Amino acid sequence: MSTPSPGYSITVRVSAPAGASTTAALTAAVGEAGGVLTALDVVESNPTTITVDVTCNAGDGEHAEQITESFKKIEGVTVGKVSDRTFLLHLGGKIEVNPKVALRNRDDLSRAYTPGVARVCTAIAENPDDVHNLTIKRNTVAVVTDGSAVLGLGNIGAAAALPVMEGKAALFKQFADVDAWPVCLDTQDTETIIEIVRAMAPVYGGVNLEDISAPRCFEIEDRLREMLDIPVFHDDQHGTAIVTLAALTNALRVVDKELADVRIVVSGVGAAGNAIIRLLQAQGARDVIGCDRHGAVDPSKPDLDPARRWIADNTNPRGVTGTLKEVIAGADVFIGVSAPNILVGDDIATMADGAIVCAMANPVPEVDPIEAGRHAAVVATGRSDYPNQINNVLAFPGFFRGLLDARASDITPEMMVAAATAIADCVAPAQRNANFIVPSVFDGAVAPAVAAAVRAVATPRKSRRAAGDA
Repeated sequence: MSTPSPGYSITVRVSAPAGASTTAALTAAVGEAGGVLTALDVVESNPTTITVDVTCNAGDGEHAEQITESFKKIEGVTVGKVSDRTFLLHLGGKIEVNPKVALRNRDDLSRAYTPGVARVCTAIAENPDDVHNLTIKRNTVAVVTDGSAVLGLGNIGAAAALPVMEGKAALFKQFADVDAWPVCLDTQDTETIIEIVRAMAPVYGGVNLEDISAPRCFEIEDRLREMLDIPVFHDDQHGTAIVTLAALTNALRVVDKELADVRIVVSGVGAAGNAIIRLLQAQGARDVIGCDRHGAVDPSKPDLDPARRWIADNTNPRGVTGTLKEVIAGADVFIGVSAPNILVGDDIATMADGAIVCAMANPVPEVDPIEAGRHAAVVATGRSDYPNQINNVLAFPGFFRGLLDARASDITPEMMVAAATAIADCVAPAQRNANFIVPSVFDGAVAPAVAAAVRAVATPRKSRRAAGDA
């Protein structure tokens, strides 16, 4: 059974006798079933019965049903409606469009729409750069996916990916006041995706590619960056790399080691792993080994895809071979963006003293964090229920805020390093320890700091290209 989480929060309405022991029995039932009680509210009462809403966290859907069944075993208790709080939050979607101007009378309508709007259209036609000042473009991002690699769910398609993209758009607005909109494409053809994004680019100030499977995501990003004069950011690559570098920066400060001196093993050489390795090297890492499911990427294999070929040609300077379990022995840093439970505590024990473990497979990490913590000096995951959550929301809202403010046309390694440094520096030296290497995602200082860092190194956008130019 998984650890109880707010992601599986339920509210169970029960009718029960009004005796003094009733609420204690309900509380005990939740604990005995392995749930975590978060609220117990009496919503109706009379001399003989009470109606109670019991809210608790479960580990998964089956566990939620077990908790519900435990209430039925209490004498006199009747179970009524069971509400899944996660599904309730998503009813009707999580975002909406609101007008920024009031439309109260004919005069307002004449300026916001026809005939007055025609003057604004003409101005943009005569001076295309005015689109940034006179439309939503200056503050709008397209969150584009084809649903082929969604979270840990895999290829679930465009419609099923929409709740994730809605959440992404909500985070953009909440943390950086960026207006983002989901664009879930019912195609996984590379050429079609590129053409759709190219054609709709005039509306947006930036493109956030999300949950597109490797290796197609590399080609889609590269070609769109060549075509467009707005920044194209692949969060699974850039965002993950930025927050990983930020976390590792502070973890190395905790164990008093330097990036250039440590041995790093990265498990997973897809979009995230490839970008992490490139950014670590841009910041000065010299000894990085990339591993796929077979172990260290073997440069002798002739059928490597371009991403793996780059890793084979540009990493592993000592020519280490073997499985992940073999390669990790003696390493200072393990970074996982791969699969759950591929390592155990004994594997972490073979690492160097002062080892750092960033096990970011979600929702189940590459190694149990508690087991890893028995041997490593610093442990981080992608989960919110353990310390040191490495979460992309620390990066992408502020990163795009900076890109949009600077009217940047491209994304550079210097921007990503600057963003990672800004995130790391949001943890003051007096706060920093093995359990606190990254700031909270709710730290209001993070997004402005990241935005300022990006603006400081961003270059002005390129001259406008013709809509059909490649």
